Amino acid sequence: MLASLPGVGPKTALRLGLNLLSRPAGDCAALAESLAVLHEQVGFCETCGCFAEHGRCHFCTDLRRETHTVCLVEQPVDVLMMERGHGFRGLYHVLHGRLSPVDGVGPEQLNMAALDRRVSAGIKELILATSATVDGEATAHYLARRYGDSGVNISRIARGVPEGSELEYLDEHTLSRALDQRVSWAVTS
Repeated sequence: MLASLPGVGPKTALRLGLNLLSRPAGDCAALAESLAVLHEQVGFCETCGCFAEHGRCHFCTDLRRETHTVCLVEQPVDVLMMERGHGFRGLYHVLHGRLSPVDGVGPEQLNMAALDRRVSAGIKELILATSATVDGEATAHYLARRYGDSGVNISRIARGVPEGSELEYLDEHTLSRALDQRVSWAVTS
């Protein structure tokens, strides 16, 4: 069972299992109880699709957030990653996947109905923060076409050179994207 978790291979699963065996039975029982009630206590926000304990998540209920700007991501964990930067003060919308015709994932398998309602309710900007994969790009293009005539400003997060990296370690696709999306640099005196 442990080896079926993402990022856990057979060797790590074995080490985790052996570690659990070496712990007091009470620790293992507490872990088992936490896992048993996980789906009862944590679900998804009825508005945005992020993690929530009661109906709506703390992002959607935070009155200090900019309600007219929505950042669209593929998975709830992407919201947590975006929040680590402390730079975005708007709201989120989680698709719970990305378009993938090969895997049989179309718009009807994504959290689109809730997004349609939010766009109709008058958001002003939709920031597309899907992954830089072929499926992520296809999803971004689909969404841009779907909401292009809705009056919503649609933007895409920038791609390119990560902060603190060196050019010699970048792949050619990342470097090409960084050049395509370069910005003007104003010199101040």
